[in-house]
Amino acid sequence: DLGERVVAVIVLENQSNLDPLTIIDHLKSQISGFKVPKEVIFLDELPRNAMGKVQKNILRDNYQ
Repeated sequence: DLGERVVAVIVLENQSNLDPLTIIDHLKSQISGFKVPKEVIFLDELPRNAMGKVQKNILRDNYQ
C-alpha cells in the first residue's frame, strides 16, 4: 500500500548479538532492493492472539 514501508521485526534467541545494519547489508545481497527493510526492530516476543497467530495489525499500529 502507498505510505507503508518495509520493517523487519525480529525476536532474538539466546541473547544473540545482531546489528540492524548487518542484517540490512546481508539482505541487500540476497533479495530485491524494494524488499529490503528500511528499519529493524528487536522484540522479546511478538503479539499473538488466542489462536497463536501474530497480530500484524498491532505491529503496524505500534511501528508506523
